[in-house]
Amino acid sequence: MAKAFHELTEREVLALAAALEEEDGKIYGEFAERLRADYPATATALTAMQAEESNHRHRLLEAYRQRFGERLPLMRRQDVKGFVDRKPLWLARRLTLAQVRREAETMELETRRFYEVAAQRTTDAGIRQLLGDLAQEERHHAAMAEEFEKEQTASGARAEEELTQRRLFVLQIVQPALAGLMDGSVSTLAPLFAAAFATRNSWDAFLVGMAASVGAGISMGFAEALSDDGALSGRGHPWLRGGVCGLMTTLGGIGHTLPFLIANFQMATGVAAGVVLVELGVISWIRHHYMDTPFLSAAFQVVLGGLLVFIAGILIGSA
Repeated sequence: MAKAFHELTEREVLALAAALEEEDGKIYGEFAERLRADYPATATALTAMQAEESNHRHRLLEAYRQRFGERLPLMRRQDVKGFVDRKPLWLARRLTLAQVRREAETMELETRRFYEVAAQRTTDAGIRQLLGDLAQEERHHAAMAEEFEKEQTASGARAEEELTQRRLFVLQIVQPALAGLMDGSVSTLAPLFAAAFATRNSWDAFLVGMAASVGAGISMGFAEALSDDGALSGRGHPWLRGGVCGLMTTLGGIGHTLPFLIANFQMATGVAAGVVLVELGVISWIRHHYMDTPFLSAAFQVVLGGLLVFIAGILIGSA
């Protein structure tokens, strides 16, 4: 059962502090290795922070050795009430700069607060001084991170890392999502409107549209996931890409299928046609915003393709 903080002895406080510094150092090292290829400036800062945590741990262990000997009790954050239960973010396959920076800020704040409270409780002058010094150094870490942030901005390293982050986001999320949305919005038009004009029945058209949307989503999801494992291309985890692509394919088809829940066939067809125009506009904007395609060019290509499929569905259904 976890102990309350006020129940810890000075021996246990020092052992816990050493364990915290060891854990934090390993986390910073893991972050640095994961980010080094794409964000070298941030990785350098994290490596420096890892070295600082290692220095803190050695000082804590030396203080413990002088007062309590060589036997160190096993103390972990989960053994003490009040500590934030950190999620194992460092195990995630994909890390963003914002996630790492936010986690580092939380770690520094939590550790500083621990040292401040522990220093107030101890009656040993040497331990009190050490814990107070470490609290000040943890506060300096936050200031050092802010200063490094300014240096990155001034040198252009921050802008370069943000550009790299944007490129990875486009490569791993936007591209499969856009491919799915385009396929779902365009390829399902023909079977949906063919069924609509062949039967003149909204419910029948709705069932065909849902079947086409779900089928296209499953097909596109597996096709994207199996096309590339991401190891060399940097496109991310295949099942993440496949999931994004499949979901957006299904949503793209369902968007203009839902209007056929309207019983009146003429009204349902008109609303569905309006939804199609909105979908094609959204696709054009995404291509313009993330893929650097001129908006008019993107709109012309998308609308032309969608219009041709739309007409094909109507002609087939009316034959």
